[in-house]
Amino acid sequence: MSWGFWVLLGITILAITNLLLLIGMVFLEKKKPQTIIAWLTILTFFPGVGFIFYIMLGSGLSHRVRKMIKKKSISERDILKNIKGLKTFSEVSGIKSLSRDTELLKLCFDMGAYPCLGNEVKFFCHGLEKIAILKQDLLSAKRTINLEYYIFANDKVGKEIMNILIDKAKQGVKVKLIYDSVGSKSAPKRFFRKLEKAGGEVAEFFPPFMHIRMINLKLNYRNHRKIVVIDGNIAYTGGINIRDDHMGMNKKLSPWRDASVRIEGGGVYPLQNIFLDDWRYAKNDETPVDQFIKEYFPTPKLKGDVAIQILTSGPDSKLQKIKEAYIKMIVSAKKRVYLQTPYFVPDDSFISALLIAKKSGVDVRIMIPAKPDKKTVYLPTLSYVREMAQEGIKIYFYNGFMHAKTLLVDDNKLSIGSCNLDNRSFGLNFECTAIMYSDKLNREYAQAYEEDISNSILADEEYFKSVPLISKMGQSIFRLFAPLL
Repeated sequence: MSWGFWVLLGITILAITNLLLLIGMVFLEKKKPQTIIAWLTILTFFPGVGFIFYIMLGSGLSHRVRKMIKKKSISERDILKNIKGLKTFSEVSGIKSLSRDTELLKLCFDMGAYPCLGNEVKFFCHGLEKIAILKQDLLSAKRTINLEYYIFANDKVGKEIMNILIDKAKQGVKVKLIYDSVGSKSAPKRFFRKLEKAGGEVAEFFPPFMHIRMINLKLNYRNHRKIVVIDGNIAYTGGINIRDDHMGMNKKLSPWRDASVRIEGGGVYPLQNIFLDDWRYAKNDETPVDQFIKEYFPTPKLKGDVAIQILTSGPDSKLQKIKEAYIKMIVSAKKRVYLQTPYFVPDDSFISALLIAKKSGVDVRIMIPAKPDKKTVYLPTLSYVREMAQEGIKIYFYNGFMHAKTLLVDDNKLSIGSCNLDNRSFGLNFECTAIMYSDKLNREYAQAYEEDISNSILADEEYFKSVPLISKMGQSIFRLFAPLL
């Protein structure tokens, strides 16, 4: 047979493959049009290689995984439903200090975020600050320690935390650890086995195919949450991972600015529930709900005056919950909207919300890093913030790496979590954020934001005009693939 036959056969096979993938994206996975177009572009211009990328990065969750996730979400509802002490929405919304935010409270409540009262909250802007307090809390643990991290590294800080967990497990404390397969890929299995040998339990979220690290068919779906719950009374969440970089030890990305919160009070309950929900899935744990409640949900010690709603999002939900809540917060703003994020790759609805707020007279500010860690996401980020600057929104480049994921609105609302402002975090990753209602906390974080501004460059229209043409071309090209980033 001639070479022409083989060329024609190859083109036919690729065309049929692309057609089948297109049918799957439209009718089975129901991807958004812009996502479909981006994948078709890759499949057309990078035949063969594009197909491999799609299988690893673009294909949806399997039927088996979706079934297990559905079961997981049912157990999550069952646990919260049976926990005594949680207030109903009507009880919470009737409180005078929260009456101005009834609509936001209701939206988040309907998306599964119970409003929890009586919390004492401390936020951290730097990793070393958080780790110092976390170590003290871990050393003081008496009954249970639950940790869930996207990155748990086998480095200086990772070994320090691991050694504490091992010692506590040997003392009889029940220690459970979930780590993400992709985020923690550099940490060898033997690093985590040490904890198991000491009596602790470890779960790898979405482990790779046949346990071969280079073959992970769920590479696109990551557990990006960072949660710690100690004795059911103290909880942490936010953006700081267990890794030296996050402690500011990477000179190329220094200074490293991040954000995390420590919670005591009713807000510990939902974070404990999220952890156990993920644990039940990752370990296929069939422990009865009643037993979990007895072991992990002591009567909450109400200590402060901060109201909290813990909101999650991920591929286990049809709604992009955190994005929906953020949009509601932004369009309802009367005074100010301050954002911090390492990656700003939003969709049209999020952009519209920011522009509506700006045109309504709200002071809208976006702070991103001046020193990027991922060029493929940073280039489209520059394209989007340039567009925002042209609309009069203030864009700040933090002189270092800005890893914080925060949203501050008006004088009483603050969100700190793990969710970046991009399509991946809003729809593909398992994320978590704490929405806090407090004038005092808002005021304190606004002051921290102002201090960050003193270490930032304000980028106006003239600033972006001076950007080299080659950089603008790169931004435009990578923006085409924004739905996949």
